[in-house]
Amino acid sequence: MKKALLFLLLIAFAGCARMGQPDGGWYDDMPPRILSSTPADRSVGVDSKRIIINFDEYIKLENPTEKVVVSPPQKEPAEIKVQGRRIVVDLKDSLKPNTTYTIDFSDAITDNNEGNPMGNYTYSFSTGSAIDTMEVGGYVMEASNLEPVKGMLVGLYAVDETAGETAADPFRTMALQRISRTDGNGHFVIKGVANGTYKVYALQDTDGDYMLTQRGEKLAFMDETIATSSKPDIRQDTVWVDSLHIGAINRVGYTHFYPDDIVLRAFTEISDELYLMKSERRDADRLTFAFSRGYDRLPQLRPLNAAWGSGDLLAETSLKNDTIVYWLRDTALVNTDTLTVEAKYFATDTLGNIEQLTDTIEFISKIPYSRRMKDHQKMLEQWQKQQERAAKQGKEVKYVPPGEALEPRYRLTSEIDPNTLIEIDFPVPLQQVDTTRLHIYAKKDSLWYNVGFKIADYGSDNAGNAKLPKPASIADKRRLFVQAAWTPGTEYSFEVDSAAFTDIYKHVSQKFKKGFRVRGKEEYATLFVNVSGAGEGDVIVQLLSASDKVLKEEKAIGGTAEFYYLRPGTYNMRAFVDSNGNGEWDNGCYDEQRQPEMVYYYPRELEVRERWDMTENWNLTATPAYRQKPTGLMKEKNDSLRRARNQNAERARKLGKTYVPQQR
Repeated sequence: MKKALLFLLLIAFAGCARMGQPDGGWYDDMPPRILSSTPADRSVGVDSKRIIINFDEYIKLENPTEKVVVSPPQKEPAEIKVQGRRIVVDLKDSLKPNTTYTIDFSDAITDNNEGNPMGNYTYSFSTGSAIDTMEVGGYVMEASNLEPVKGMLVGLYAVDETAGETAADPFRTMALQRISRTDGNGHFVIKGVANGTYKVYALQDTDGDYMLTQRGEKLAFMDETIATSSKPDIRQDTVWVDSLHIGAINRVGYTHFYPDDIVLRAFTEISDELYLMKSERRDADRLTFAFSRGYDRLPQLRPLNAAWGSGDLLAETSLKNDTIVYWLRDTALVNTDTLTVEAKYFATDTLGNIEQLTDTIEFISKIPYSRRMKDHQKMLEQWQKQQERAAKQGKEVKYVPPGEALEPRYRLTSEIDPNTLIEIDFPVPLQQVDTTRLHIYAKKDSLWYNVGFKIADYGSDNAGNAKLPKPASIADKRRLFVQAAWTPGTEYSFEVDSAAFTDIYKHVSQKFKKGFRVRGKEEYATLFVNVSGAGEGDVIVQLLSASDKVLKEEKAIGGTAEFYYLRPGTYNMRAFVDSNGNGEWDNGCYDEQRQPEMVYYYPRELEVRERWDMTENWNLTATPAYRQKPTGLMKEKNDSLRRARNQNAERARKLGKTYVPQQR
């Protein structure tokens, strides 16, 4: 009887024990731990080129060729392998005497099961009797939007090694001496550095030579030098109970190395090489040339299998003259499937000089003329049937066949802001605009009155003080803007008579009518942004959406950017210093030692409500650049350790338990 009772108690105890664990057990949230290494970490007098690092569990090494960096750089890449619970590194180059070596594993080491990252780990040793222990750290960010740049090399040159200002540029002539690589936050730490003064560079090293040799390599550089230093310091280590709760905060002594807040703004240089990238005829009515950059002299075309006069081609250029579209005004040319052209254009030769080249180019229409005519005939037959059906039903009949009329696109909604311009896009360049056939009417006391307006476009100087949006493509040049002094809270009607617009093929537009309302002032907010700390140059302040898209921008006049007629919502803010006053952000140039124009983010969101007049004071440099960009605007990053701990916390919550992550 006693034995049976004891057996039942054991079963009950085992059942209770099982109830205390979640189904399947906890997720592994512990990163791997190093047990030993040969030679020992930070050893001196090392002459072995094989390093073995032992761990307490089976591990994985993610992308070692990309993530693991050996300093000084190796001419022949090191061989790095995982063997169960250890990493074996075989250095292929001969070891330099009296030199500190570091192997920066970054976040490449994870456990084999859950992929918990070990965190940034660097192994070091010295071939001499002493080891260099200084460190420098900081961040690499995209110059244009302060997005962290992952996987970018960051390296140092000792100032005495560059022999002062008279030496050849070390970045172009010698490999970086001490290097590291940025993590997902754009953060880097270069370890094993001798105490001294250095120049700092960053490079997206496409050819693996650890110096700037290739066009198109992303780069960053500092204008000033840095000097290493260190001091004893205290930091707070936080022990988390779960993803939301803190268990303890411990004070830990450590050596603080400086500088640890270097900021490098990375950019890809715009090549000054001029060449023809492509020539094509995607549509039968136009020939397109795309160049690597703009030039002030356009290509000269001479037909070889057809004839055209001086007025048969209409050139349409992009803002920077890097794309040129030649419209074929003669329909006989449009209907010719293959046009052979002698093109004279300018390009960079092998010596770097811009010379005129002559080339013979065949432009073949993507869709042959016979097929276009067959498709057009089908459309006509369908249109005729629709007209007959509409006539029988007593409906309005459209008399213009498809393809015979100009069809503008009117960008006008049923409700607009008081500072809105009516935009009209055209698929083909215009020959004529008859403004007498455009009308705007305002409704007041049930009566409609004529309203004055002005027409503006990108090619004219008579914009009538209209603030035109920046053109984004070559098609924007086929856009007209209608500007009027809208009265908030008023109803309007925009009406276009037939034949108001005529394109280069003599097609005319049809009637158009659209009613709309201008929103009332009480539906908006006003924002004044007082900026400071910018230094020299104009400051352009931009309001951004949650996806980092520019919604509005204003120049700060007298230190204040004014935003009127803001709709309620949540906004982010960005600013850039327009050093050259051209109204747009400009890239850097390494050869000219010119940094990209400075970009700043307001570190928090702005909540805008109806009828609010808001004033924000923004010191652009008050927050370090690497902390400015709001998290919501950042690209999502993978954090497997946080994911495992969040899964455990959620599992514990469902079981009514408290989850405590294991600590090492």
